[in-house]
Amino acid sequence: MAKRDYYQVLGLDRDASEADIKKAYRRLAMKYHPDRNPDDKVAEDSFKEVKEAYEVLSDNQKKVAYDQFGHAGVDQSAGMGAGGFGAGAGASFSDIFSDVFGDIFGGGRGGGGRSRSSRGADLRYSLDVSLEEAVQGTTVKIRVPTMVTCKQCDGSGARHGTSPSNCPTCGGHGQVRMQQGVFSIQQTCPRCHGTGKIITDPCTSCHGNGRVNEHKTLSVKVPAGVDTGDRIRLSGEGEAGANGGTPGDLYVQIHVKEHPIFHREDENLFCEVPIGFVAATLGGELEVPTLDGQVKLKIPAGTQSGKMFRLRGKGVKPVRSHVTGDLLCRVVVETPVNLTKRQKELLQEFDTALSKDSDKHSPKHRSWLDGVKKFFEDMKF
Repeated sequence: MAKRDYYQVLGLDRDASEADIKKAYRRLAMKYHPDRNPDDKVAEDSFKEVKEAYEVLSDNQKKVAYDQFGHAGVDQSAGMGAGGFGAGAGASFSDIFSDVFGDIFGGGRGGGGRSRSSRGADLRYSLDVSLEEAVQGTTVKIRVPTMVTCKQCDGSGARHGTSPSNCPTCGGHGQVRMQQGVFSIQQTCPRCHGTGKIITDPCTSCHGNGRVNEHKTLSVKVPAGVDTGDRIRLSGEGEAGANGGTPGDLYVQIHVKEHPIFHREDENLFCEVPIGFVAATLGGELEVPTLDGQVKLKIPAGTQSGKMFRLRGKGVKPVRSHVTGDLLCRVVVETPVNLTKRQKELLQEFDTALSKDSDKHSPKHRSWLDGVKKFFEDMKF
């Protein structure tokens, strides 16, 4: 019986990519696999046909010969007899299956296993800074616990003068193949844990780990304008990689401590300025603090409690902005306390004098009273 075109078997065009070939094979192999179709001769024949097509089209040299000469170009070179499964039949479906899904199980037919070295873990360090340090920038020293490469064995884990040897279980590949029926599954070697090496004479300093616990002191430059939640990345200052792998990174997480005077919101600073009722009534000048020093704030006569004054350019210049924010000062009129008898008498005289023309001196109070009166009148209906 004449063989079908391999591209037709896999349902592909002749310009199909390697990925397309692999994808089509995976789909059809699952569809016709004997375990899914027990005692189904048709499915078994289809499975063999799909497998044969994949063996040729997945091999670049065979594919070129097939594209040029058809089946005649690969039967002899591939060692296939008339049935298509001569010497080539020695490669079981499980071998090809592991080639297709090798990335899932940690490697294809060639073994190789996973990488014998691995990147070190990233670390995080929480750094508390004052508002002044966050706004103006600073440089601080931090002490970080971490895993570093053992100097005595240079990270190999073996005693000085010796070296790790190939794992006899996996032959140095880091992977072992487990046969389950017609499936062959690769998994991490239980003896060497995927490294492909074993240490018979471990280092006395790191006990075969290749890394030791240490504290290291680092200098961290905190840029001006940082805020809570910002991160500073120190490349290569994380944990040392296993088996000589590259180290991870250290991320310094910024936390700005609360300030007794100022409150920050993005690029702006806020503060409350308490003033006496005389200064609020008559007006005047007050000295208010900023992060650059004290400045004078002019208070107009008749200033009410809660009035907001803006001092432009006295805020923060964020890290990711070229614009400096403002300082907003909220005036809070403070009521006098602990008055003497004479002070109380003076206030009574003052209040009596004001009450003679209350509409003029307390317009908001009169407006509020009128609103209350109207409210109760409306409730009568």
